[in-house]
Amino acid sequence: MSTSLSYLTTLYSSSTTFDAGTSLLDTIYGIGASSSSASGQDPVQALQSAEQNQTQDIKATAAEPQVKVAIAAFTQAVKSATSVTQLLSNPAVMNVLLTANGMSDQIGYTALATKTLTSNLSDSNSLANTLTDTRWKTLAETYNFYSNGLSSIQNSAAIASIANAYATATWQNNEDQVTPGLSNALSFKAQASTITSVDQILGNPTMRTVVTTALGIPVQIAFQPLEAQEKAISSQVDITRFQSPAFVESFIQRYLIANSGTASATGSSATDLTSLAISAQGLIA
Repeated sequence: MSTSLSYLTTLYSSSTTFDAGTSLLDTIYGIGASSSSASGQDPVQALQSAEQNQTQDIKATAAEPQVKVAIAAFTQAVKSATSVTQLLSNPAVMNVLLTANGMSDQIGYTALATKTLTSNLSDSNSLANTLTDTRWKTLAETYNFYSNGLSSIQNSAAIASIANAYATATWQNNEDQVTPGLSNALSFKAQASTITSVDQILGNPTMRTVVTTALGIPVQIAFQPLEAQEKAISSQVDITRFQSPAFVESFIQRYLIANSGTASATGSSATDLTSLAISAQGLIA
């Protein structure tokens, strides 16, 4: 290995190949030593089973005591709120609203949520328009509290929609406990048709994880300039194909197989990081 790239083995791992769970960056990203399904079930079969039973399973999840309690608390908080600030400062609201919108990892960031979701979307410099995590802007646009106040959420249709999305997200998370990655696959399938740019993929953690894993792009590509990240994806997949349900289905199957490490084709996900660095340098030349 050349001197100019000698830092890679220390930063990534003791090996020149990607060895999940052994490097500093693995620790930062929380990568486990193995992503194989604990049940040993084939991930594609697990996906097909989840899709076939989705409607009845979500209904059953919505009837679970803890889910019913969370939704009841959310509904009461929404109906009794007198201001957007009061609404967004309520933990019961944040729990259900963020989970329902695929942002459970952001629960607890009340100040960020309030400032972002009350942003003036017409102002290009507002927080919602400048955060790299595009999920915030999508959520802000959905309710537009800045312009609509509480009217966009204090109605039975909105409350019912959020409650159903919360039950769906909870079901997906439960499925993930049996087949790691299944929650991402199901969420990606639901969002895929909205993809219009590579930057949208890069700005959404779920989309980013599914696409980069399916294409065999190591997470460390995040440390390359944006242009290199964009090229790494656009050179391997035509994003207009995500408008095809059949393509999306095959793509999420590819993701699950790569994520579980059960197929030899996923060897590309163990790309030599020295080669990756050299390739990325070439992409931005």
